[in-house]
Amino acid sequence: MTKRAYIITGIGIIVGLIAGYLYYQEIGCVTGTCAITSKPINSTLYGGLMGGLLFNLFVSNPKKKEKQNEQDN
Repeated sequence: MTKRAYIITGIGIIVGLIAGYLYYQEIGCVTGTCAITSKPINSTLYGGLMGGLLFNLFVSNPKKKEKQNEQDN
């Protein structure tokens, strides 16, 4: 992965962490039986994981670009 890819994924993790905690804070699980949203740490970590995965979709693969350029020529 390139430095740009790490930065984009890191931003996604941070956004996800914040969103996960806000979800716990605002919606959460009243009964405490929900596996993810019953505790703030679970909700925050899950949000970070999902944010990292989501933002990682926007990272381009340099090897894929090189291969595509070779095919175009």
